[in-house]
Order: sequence, then structure tokens, then C-alpha cells
Amino acid sequence: MKKLLSVILTIVCLGVFIYASQGLIAAALDYYENRKVMGNIQETFYDVELNENTNDPQIIRPGFDTLLKENEDLVGWITMEGTQIDYPILQAEDNIEYLTRNFYKDENRAGSIFMDYRNDIESTGQNTILYGHRMKDGSMFEQLSKYQDEDFFKNHQTFQFDTLYESYEAEIFAVYATTTDFNYIQTDFANDGEYEQLLARIKEESMYDTDVEVKASDQIITLSTCDYVLDENEGRLVVQAKLVSKG
Repeated sequence: MKKLLSVILTIVCLGVFIYASQGLIAAALDYYENRKVMGNIQETFYDVELNENTNDPQIIRPGFDTLLKENEDLVGWITMEGTQIDYPILQAEDNIEYLTRNFYKDENRAGSIFMDYRNDIESTGQNTILYGHRMKDGSMFEQLSKYQDEDFFKNHQTFQFDTLYESYEAEIFAVYATTTDFNYIQTDFANDGEYEQLLARIKEESMYDTDVEVKASDQIITLSTCDYVLDENEGRLVVQAKLVSKG
């Protein structure tokens, strides 16, 4: 009987090990595939040097042409110095499509960096929102967490945001952890006063006081990813910046 129980226990342990190994292998393969895809896309994008003065709303900027042939959902690019964030931005008809699909629309747990479906890339609104997963290998929006370190924040207070038509320097004015109870992803405002109320709330939530002045006439960009401190499911880490056109 003891020998039989030992055999059964060994088989169970082996089964658990195999099951766990499959999950780890699948994750590793997804991470590898994601890095490979992003490497290819970055090489294609940077093969054409962007002309900083090409901010004609009717002309698609150099660097995007070839990639648009691969995926017409491409709307921009984000680059944050000091992080791995150097990615294309996609946009679908909902906020579900690119949660689990890469640039080529293949299934991948890393998903893509994508813009809220309510935003219009041709007429940038008051609040442009980008989403990305927080991957354990440091990819996608995981490294937004670096901005929770004050020294890192002080040395990296801007990032680059390019759309198909324009180029912006984004001046960070808020970093904070919150939950989905706070509607920081609001895109439609009845009037300037309602927008100003959101800006005031954002300032209150922020970990840092900055010198960046944001008025009702300004446009902001919101970067959103998961955070597990306040709530395992509804927690979010948010970085928000004022958009300043380079045109």
C-alpha cells in the first residue's frame, strides 16, 4: 500500500510539474515572439528618419508608410528614454482587440500598445489614452513603474509621442496609482469647466508636484497599465503628460 501511494504521489507531482512547465514555456515563447516582432517593427520604422517639420495633417509622416501596409490600424509611436518603451501604437474599433494580439494580429499574451477607440488621431482631443499590459519580462507598459521612483522621474520628465501626422513632446505632470473608480480616461467633456475639474483631480492624485501648467486649452496624453497595490483587478498605474507640438 505504501509503495502504491508513493507511485501515485510521484505521478501526481509529475503531472503538476508538466502542467506548470507548459505554462512557463508558453509564456517564454510569447515573450520571445513579442521581442522578435517588436525588433522587426522598430528596424522598419527607424529605417526612415522622421522629419520633425513634417506636421501636415493631410500627409502621413515618413517612417509609417511601410508599417501601414502591414497593419492599417497603426496610428502612432511612443518612445520613452530610459525604458524599453519604444513601440507602435494601434487602434481598433474597441478596447479589446489588441489586449491579446500583436502588431500582426497574431495571438500573444503581451498584446500591443493601443489607443482608446474613442480617440481620433486626425483631430487629437483633450485626452488621448494609451493602454498596455504590464509584462513580467519588462516589456510593453511594465516600465511605467520606473516613474514611481522620484530620481528616475526627475531625470525623465518628457517622452516622444508621434502620430501619423504630427510629432509631440509630452511633458509629464502626473504619476499615480488609482482604481477604475476614478474616470481618468474620460474623453468627452461638456465644457472647459468639466475638463478643468478632471485636470484638478489629476493634480491631486499625483505623487509629484511639477512645474508643468495644464490649462483647458491644452491637450494631454494618458498612459494606463495595471497595478496590483490598491486592487488586484481594478488597480491602475497612470502617467499623464501635456502634449506640446513640435511643428
